[in-house]
Amino acid sequence: MESVLIGAYLLSNAATRDAQLGHLEERARQSLESDAQREAEVVDWRLWSVEKQTRIFREAVVHALQNERFQPDEVERARHVLGPKGSFYSRSDDGRAASFYAESTPPERQDRAKALRLSQLDPLMRSIKEADPLVVAVYFRSWDHYTRYFPFFDVLQKDLGDRPSSGYNFYSRAAESQNPEREPVWTSPYLDASGRWRMATVAPVYRGNFLEGVVGLEIDLERMLAGIGALEVPWQGYGLLIDEEGSAMSLPRGGGMPSAFAVNAPEHRREAEHLLQATGAEGEVQTAMFDGHEHLLVWRRIPLTGWRLLLVVDKDRIFQPTRALAAHYQKIGYLLIAALLLLHVLLLVLWWRRSQRLSRELGQPISGIVDMLRYLGKGQWRAGSDRPLPLQDSRIEELNAMADAVYSSDRQLQASEAERSRAQRLLEVVMENTTESLWEIMADKSQIRVSSRFARRFALDAENVTIEEFNRLVHPDDMERLRQRRDSFFSGADGVYEVEYRCVDRAGQYVWLLSRGQALEWDASGRVLHSAGTHVDISRLKAVQEDLRRATLEAQDASRAKSRFLSSMSHELRTPLNAVQGFAQLIELEVEGRPEANPIGEYAQEIVKASRHLTALVDDILDLSTLEGRRQQLHVRPVEVGVMLASCAELVQPQVRERQLQLQLIPMCMPLYVQADSRRLRQILLNLLSNAIKYNRPQGRVTLGYEVRSDCVRLWVKDTGPGLDAEQQSQLFQPFQRLGRESSNIPGSGIGLVLCHELVAMMNGSMGFYSEPGHGCCFWIDLPGAAAPEEGQASSDDAPPAGQVERVKGDS
Repeated sequence: MESVLIGAYLLSNAATRDAQLGHLEERARQSLESDAQREAEVVDWRLWSVEKQTRIFREAVVHALQNERFQPDEVERARHVLGPKGSFYSRSDDGRAASFYAESTPPERQDRAKALRLSQLDPLMRSIKEADPLVVAVYFRSWDHYTRYFPFFDVLQKDLGDRPSSGYNFYSRAAESQNPEREPVWTSPYLDASGRWRMATVAPVYRGNFLEGVVGLEIDLERMLAGIGALEVPWQGYGLLIDEEGSAMSLPRGGGMPSAFAVNAPEHRREAEHLLQATGAEGEVQTAMFDGHEHLLVWRRIPLTGWRLLLVVDKDRIFQPTRALAAHYQKIGYLLIAALLLLHVLLLVLWWRRSQRLSRELGQPISGIVDMLRYLGKGQWRAGSDRPLPLQDSRIEELNAMADAVYSSDRQLQASEAERSRAQRLLEVVMENTTESLWEIMADKSQIRVSSRFARRFALDAENVTIEEFNRLVHPDDMERLRQRRDSFFSGADGVYEVEYRCVDRAGQYVWLLSRGQALEWDASGRVLHSAGTHVDISRLKAVQEDLRRATLEAQDASRAKSRFLSSMSHELRTPLNAVQGFAQLIELEVEGRPEANPIGEYAQEIVKASRHLTALVDDILDLSTLEGRRQQLHVRPVEVGVMLASCAELVQPQVRERQLQLQLIPMCMPLYVQADSRRLRQILLNLLSNAIKYNRPQGRVTLGYEVRSDCVRLWVKDTGPGLDAEQQSQLFQPFQRLGRESSNIPGSGIGLVLCHELVAMMNGSMGFYSEPGHGCCFWIDLPGAAAPEEGQASSDDAPPAGQVERVKGDS
């Protein structure tokens, strides 16, 4: 049998190896296809993001060229001078771009006004460079050899003659003869002056049909390839990028760039030319021979640039572990066969000799042990008495141990019986004190058995009574529910029996009982024949539950009364506040233009400001009362995030300028929508922006942005204020809580964040924050994402657009 098993082991090892080789090759093909598709999409998306910035920059250049009314500041004028050879150039950095005319352009043909006018592009060029770490430089080159280049460099250290910039080298690629669509185009890889590999996306700038110039974004090719995703091709494979001109670029391997990155390295070039001859259709895995080895390869096209991403795996590396493991197991099989033969010969000799000796040594001792066990089985063995049969000591320790075990078994049985009796008594005491009674029900006899204490308390004639007799104790209102629960349990539909009902005791008082039990025996059809369980007195628990219910109702009545009071008082306060504000505005109008009445006008302005603050407080209290009463009606529909953020930023610009702060709005690449009530979402964002402005430090910054997450869209407002400590953070989102700033001159009611938190929750979102003392705060709201509304769908937001004032003419 063992030989057959070893033979089957060897055969199955060979079959397993062949099956694994086929499976590994199929798995490698599938893995290569998916990896190639994924990495191609990553490369294309990265290039698209850079190309998108190129389009934005081109539009800004067109606008700047047409905006002849723009006047440069004194800094821009002062930094431009004439060079030693008549070239108009920028001599200092000042955080701006380098600006210069080539020496080949005569001074009389140099459009200096255009050079100064293009300084309005510097903030955009800086933001593009800082926002994307791949971007090395942003530039514009005009037809008359003018260049504006960011980041700044010392123009006099460069050759200002006829040698054009990198953007001008690609001027012909952007021209209409090679680019009739006038779209951004990508250059081939090239080495810059520092020896780094670069690429550029360039786009033409037209004025009518005249090619005014070209804009370009130069990117670090090595850094882009390093950030693709640390390409991990299985089985130590690798990848190459091949552009339209046949240049081969190596990709990261195993989490980092190769030690010597290069384009068109000899080994890459030769390898790419050989493998490309064996490629098939896009996404189709092919087999090719290279350097004496068989390789699997697949390619995918990068749509924006026309590049091809080629992934290659050596088949020997795929199969080598499996083949080595199969050979190792085959050697083990041969060794097992040899060891088995030798072992069988030795065992046969040893077994024969051992059997002869054991047959002599086991006979009499085993007979003695059997006789002792027979006495013990008849109950004739008593602990401490003499042995009924003599047992001769044996050289076999196991037999002596067996005899000692038999001698001690009686003592252990007696000790176990005593322990069982003690445990039974303890269990009875515990059950007596924790439960009202144990019960057993014999369904076939329709009888129930309870404890004697239960029978005494509930005036039963005996411990064994019929079900009908027991039912006489049950409250009439609970009888039907108890009967239905019993029928369901005894039919076998439920595995556990549990029901609450009331029973009348000897004194005529109803007591709440909790009855729990389980089935112990079933018939052939699955019906319960025998079950057991406990009765527990839960009257005190029921009384506590009733008290809690009454207390809850009283608390709800008090909350509703508070909400009605807040709503009533808010409406009552609105009328006199409107009167105060109206008459104060009339006073302002009457004293306008009268210098002697300036103090009166200032007093009227203070009255108007205070009345507006009180009106806002009343509105917040009204909103809070409607939220607590759940009377707030929201109109949730898709809302465009970019438009909403821009409008809110525009509305708070006067406050930002008054406090001398900086407001930064994170730009969006494409339209993004969330499910929300447009009016309430604007209220929430304005509240958060107002807090960030009021509690910021002088000359501070407020940032408004967004983040696309896997399950939602996050909108956030960040400030550079003093931040919140742990105690203040624990008090957030509590009504009328101002975190220790009650005595400050900063206006506020302490209910704005509470309203925001409740409104976000009603829009199926969530709100949170993070803060560190001395490092400001960041408040965020998460809202469900939404698809763009259908084209032509009417907007439901009746609010005026951001930056406009809606004028309403009254009847009076």
